[in-house]
Amino acid sequence: MRQEPKSVRIDVAATFACLGVLLLWSLGPNFIKYLTAHVDLWTQNLLRYSVACLFWLPFLLAGMKKRHIGAEVWKRALLPGSASIIFQSLWAGAFYYINPAFMVLLTKSSVVLIAGFSLIFFRSERPLVKSMGFWLGLVLSVVGVIGVVYHKQDFAASTTFIGILIGLAAAVMWAAYTLSIRIAFQDVDSRSGFSVMSIYTVIGLAVLALKFGNLRQCTQMSAWPWVAVVFSGVTSIALSHVLYYAAIRRIGATVPAIVILAQPFTVLAISHFAFGESMSGLQILFGLILLAGSALAIWAQQHIRLVNGAAHTGDG
Repeated sequence: MRQEPKSVRIDVAATFACLGVLLLWSLGPNFIKYLTAHVDLWTQNLLRYSVACLFWLPFLLAGMKKRHIGAEVWKRALLPGSASIIFQSLWAGAFYYINPAFMVLLTKSSVVLIAGFSLIFFRSERPLVKSMGFWLGLVLSVVGVIGVVYHKQDFAASTTFIGILIGLAAAVMWAAYTLSIRIAFQDVDSRSGFSVMSIYTVIGLAVLALKFGNLRQCTQMSAWPWVAVVFSGVTSIALSHVLYYAAIRRIGATVPAIVILAQPFTVLAISHFAFGESMSGLQILFGLILLAGSALAIWAQQHIRLVNGAAHTGDG
């Protein structure tokens, strides 16, 4: 006789990975915006990503020595590495034209692409189509993120045509990057995958910096901008991407993307302390709606996995 599942178990490791990514990627936009006053986007990209690359370099060398990182990993990393170079250039470039909260909102449009392609290409996520909880969570998240940014005081003044185009292009490339790392690294350790991919990304960003940037600017930076470069490189790139890879491997690409929809709210919360930005009562309300939608989506995805697992392993 088939046994009904007794409880819904949340994947604790994946949940903490998603929350960690949310926090670290909320710090990133504020650091990037701060650095726009000190270096051009090409130089900033090269400096921050070089720090991330150096952070994981010992692991890369150790993995190569133990033959955990072979030619196959280097080959698989080519596609996400290329997507990473394009996305990183667009992502950082937009902050030179528009403010962090509005830019983050534009990139959240990528969740539709990520969810759509994931449901099409990954069989394990297709049961989510029938989950009312998942769709309700998606709707609440979208409504929340729009409300958080729309009720920001300088919302209207933050928009420029160039910035919007760059932001939307970055959203497309983020969807491509997210799906490419899931396909390439689905059976590869997340640290190995990112350490190899970071090499490709740094090489690409170095070429762009040499051609379009002004590397002399970094020699004129004071201590605090350098602290921002190093700290953001380690946290917002090196650690966050590995956590994101780990979450995708455990629960798929769709749910982590929905959780990160909370990013505009957390970006605004951090910028309140860093730059004195204020949040209205309506922003807080929509932020809570957004977070509730993300939590509902996590529950729906985990519930589907548990029920399907029980259906396949139960007595019949």
